[in-house]
Amino acid sequence: MTRTLAAWLVYQEQVNVRSIELGLDRVRAVWQRMGAPALARRVITVGGTNGKGSTVALLEAMLQAADLRVGCYTSPHLLRYNERVRIDGHDADDAALIASFERIEVARGEIPLTYFEFGTLAALDLFARAELDVAVLEVGLGGRLDAVNIIDADVAVVTTVDLDHMDWLGADRDQIGREKAGIARAGRPVIVGELDPPHGLLDALTAAKARIQRAGVDFLVERQSDSWHWRHRDGLLLSLPNPALAAPVQHANAAAAIAALHALCGMDALIPAQDFSASVTAGLLAARVPARLQLLGGDPALIVDVGHNPQAARALAEWLDAQPAARVHAVYGALADKDVGGIVAALGDRIGHWHLAGLEHDTPRGLTAAALAEQLAQVLPQARFDVYPDVAAALRAARTIARPGERVLAFGSFFVAAAVLAERAG
Repeated sequence: MTRTLAAWLVYQEQVNVRSIELGLDRVRAVWQRMGAPALARRVITVGGTNGKGSTVALLEAMLQAADLRVGCYTSPHLLRYNERVRIDGHDADDAALIASFERIEVARGEIPLTYFEFGTLAALDLFARAELDVAVLEVGLGGRLDAVNIIDADVAVVTTVDLDHMDWLGADRDQIGREKAGIARAGRPVIVGELDPPHGLLDALTAAKARIQRAGVDFLVERQSDSWHWRHRDGLLLSLPNPALAAPVQHANAAAAIAALHALCGMDALIPAQDFSASVTAGLLAARVPARLQLLGGDPALIVDVGHNPQAARALAEWLDAQPAARVHAVYGALADKDVGGIVAALGDRIGHWHLAGLEHDTPRGLTAAALAEQLAQVLPQARFDVYPDVAAALRAARTIARPGERVLAFGSFFVAAAVLAERAG
C-alpha cells in the first residue's frame, strides 16, 4: 500500500533513531546506487550560521529574473514539508516527493538514513529529473559532513560564522568555520559573506585551494539612504535598490548572492552581461522568505523571525534600534542546545516584557518556559516576564497586553515562527 507523505515522514523518523548523524558515506552510497545523475547545468551550495535561507531566496529570485530554471533545497520547513524542495518557484507536490522516497527506499536496501538524508536525496533526485539550469542547495548543519556535500558545488557561499550547534561543530568560531569550509572545492569560487570571518574558515579554504572572494576585500557594499552600490574588484559596479527583505543584514546576504552569481557567470555565461544588472535588480525586489523579520501588520504590530542564536539576536537588536521608539513584547521559545543567555544579552533592555513559551510539546529538544525564565533571570535580573505552556498562549497574552503603537516580536526558533504563521493562517 502506498504511503502518504505524512506516513513517509513518520517512517523516516523511525527507521533511524538518530535525528542527526553527520557523515557522507551512507548518503553517498545510496546516491550512487540511484545513478548519481547531474542535478543541473550549475550548482551553488550555501552554508553559514545565519543568512542561508535569505541568500538562497535572493539567488532564486535573481536567477528566475534571468529566465533560468532553478531548483532550491532548504531546511527546515515552517508549515509544510513541501517547502523544502522548490522547482521553478513551486513547492514539490506530495506525489513527486512520495515517488522519490519510494525510489530512495529501493536504492538504500540495508543502508540506514536519517530524516534529513531522505529529504536531501529526494531533493537531488527531483532536481536531476527537472532539467534545471541551476540547483541551489542549502546546508543543513555545518558543511563538511552535511548530506548536501556529496554534491560538488560550482560556487560555494559561506554567509556568516558564529556560535551555534556547538555540540556538533566545535567550541569556537575557528572550529566552526573549518567545518563550514568543507563545502568549497579546489579551483572553484567560494564567497565569504562576512566582513570579519574567523581565521579557521579562511585557513581551511586556503588549504582546500578554493578561489576565495571576500566581502569587504573582493566585493564591497556602499549604502546610500534609499539605494546601494555593489562593487567588485574587477571593476563591475551595480547601482541597486534596497532589498525587499527587511533587516540591515540583508544587504550583506544580497551582496554575497550577487558575488556568487558574478562568479558563476565568469565560469558559464548563464546570464548575459547586458542582463546581469537588471536580473539582480528584479531579484532584490522580488525575493521573499517567510519569518525573516516578516512584518505581519496589525496594531500593535506583529513581527516574526526565526532567529535562534546570538548573532541573529544582534541583528534583531540592530533592526529594533533603527525603528521608531516603541515598547517591545517578545514572544520567545528556544531549543535546549541554544545559547539562551547570549540571545537574551544581545537584546537586553530593548525588550519591555518577555512572554516565554515552552517548546517541549513541539520537540524533544524544546526548553520549558520555566527553564527559559531561569536563564533570563540570570542574565537580566530586572527583566519583566511571564511563562506560558506554548507559543499560542504566549502570543495571545502578548497581543492582549500590548497597546496600540507597541510591537510584538515573536522569535527564537522555527517552531515559534511556525506557530505564529499557523495562527495567522488559521
